Amino acid sequence: MLGLVLLYVGIVLINNGVCGLTKVDPKATSILNWIVGGLSVTANVISIARGDYYAAATGLLFGFTYLINAVTKTKNLDPRPYGWFSLFVAVNTIPCAVIDFQAGDWKMGIIWILWGVLWLTGWIETVLKKNLGAFVPWLAVAEGIVTAWIPGFLMLRGMW
Repeated sequence: MLGLVLLYVGIVLINNGVCGLTKVDPKATSILNWIVGGLSVTANVISIARGDYYAAATGLLFGFTYLINAVTKTKNLDPRPYGWFSLFVAVNTIPCAVIDFQAGDWKMGIIWILWGVLWLTGWIETVLKKNLGAFVPWLAVAEGIVTAWIPGFLMLRGMW
């Protein structure tokens, strides 16, 4: 199920990045966040039903990120709660990476670190009010391709 969700996480990150770079209306970008957030939450509720709590808990970090992002942009809300959630998620990526490194899964360990950097930018920009410029959208595009789309597609094909 991870491959399925990552494939769509890839496009939402790419979309958010490209739309940020090209100044697309945030309400328009929220549509894909709603869809991918809903998909992620649904998939992870299924994981909970199957008893895979770790996968569900880490997967819901993504689902809630996209849903909080979507609500914030759709309703033009103060983004700081999204920023604080992003910091919470960024901190959680550290033990996730350590667990994967200890299990010998260096690819996922590195991916968790990269995701942590991206989530940390959400906190820096919204809570600390530090504009990181085009760095964040470009990072979202790059991570969407390298950490989500490609691994997700390869997982779906049984090649990861």
